Amino acid sequence: MIVKTKAIVLHTLKYGERKVIVELLCRETGRTACIVVMPKTQKGRVQKQALQPLTLLDVELDIRPNVQLQNLRDVRMSLPFSSIPFSAEKLSIALFISEFLYNATRGEQRNELLFDYVENSITWLDGCEPPFANFHLVFMMRMARFIGFYPNVEDYMEGDFFDLRDAMFVSDAPRHSDYLSAPDAQRLSQLVRMGYNTMHLFRMSHSDRVRIAEGIVRYYRLHVAGFPELRSLAVLKELWR
Repeated sequence: MIVKTKAIVLHTLKYGERKVIVELLCRETGRTACIVVMPKTQKGRVQKQALQPLTLLDVELDIRPNVQLQNLRDVRMSLPFSSIPFSAEKLSIALFISEFLYNATRGEQRNELLFDYVENSITWLDGCEPPFANFHLVFMMRMARFIGFYPNVEDYMEGDFFDLRDAMFVSDAPRHSDYLSAPDAQRLSQLVRMGYNTMHLFRMSHSDRVRIAEGIVRYYRLHVAGFPELRSLAVLKELWR
């Protein structure tokens, strides 16, 4: 079956001499792994720059049931980036977001709302001006809405803790260690109410931002099977000191 769909590049892995395995998040087919033969010249149908993390594509897939790696028949960049590849800060965020998505969407079936959210977020990041230091925090927390464990912020009361296991605000510290302190729980409650256009109004210190990022990643590790430590998080920790 031939499927034409929008897609977002999440991860690539070299396979043999000229082949590449590409993990895509597709609007029509969800998470889709494809095998691609890279051209020997610049005139081939798939160019290396089209397979960079978070690149937005229009693709044509040859979907075959019970096949692990699908055939990528046609690839076009739907919206070439204007700033992400040329900004160290944005590129670091993009690499983090692609690693995060690669692990957070494993096994994700067709989910048009999720895809549109990710696509719009990437487009916003590419077109925005500083400050955008809170982008990855807002992105991760708002994405939880689309995959089933978004916290109920209406229950938040000043002084509450946030139980990462139960995804809820609680008045007393849980007896386990998977929770955010009262000050960090307050920051989290503010983050989930924010949009990208208002996040610059919320100021955090570097140490606060690092701690919240670690807490959100731990939140996903508790709720998404097989979610690992993210290697690219270490890079983000060095930004905006």
